Amino acid sequence: MRVTTPCAMRSALRVLHNGRGGPVKDEEIRDTLSSSKIVAVVGISPKEDRPSYLVASYLKSKGYRVLPVRPDGDSILGEKVYHSLSEIPEEIKIDVVDIFRRPEDVPPIVEEAVQRGAKVIWMQEGIVNEEAAAKAQKAGLRVVMDRCMKKDHQRLL
Repeated sequence: MRVTTPCAMRSALRVLHNGRGGPVKDEEIRDTLSSSKIVAVVGISPKEDRPSYLVASYLKSKGYRVLPVRPDGDSILGEKVYHSLSEIPEEIKIDVVDIFRRPEDVPPIVEEAVQRGAKVIWMQEGIVNEEAAAKAQKAGLRVVMDRCMKKDHQRLL
């Protein structure tokens, strides 16, 4: 398993996948951002100065429904906090699982996302886990690693 930590990634190339083994192109990211409506943000912080909160707040301001997923808390950004992806009601269809967790914490999140029928795994800047990406790809999900949803949204839409 290749797990890259943020420190080791400073000189690493960005690794992106489209669920078919190839790099994600801007048009695929644009398509993902424009067709997605519901984003589960795993590892969101309730602290307003944290990147996870800032990204989720931005996405909400752009019309996405943001579902906060973290082990504790009741409400973030006016939405109920779920303690896992599997706790989110089945009738809520998750488009993107945006992950703000350490690379070694990603595999069980991907497993839950696959079970829930999510369409995209998005590992934020500094997060790369090739094993989890391969598992998601095998299940047919698009995978984006080491990219910021907010920055890509600002750049492409």
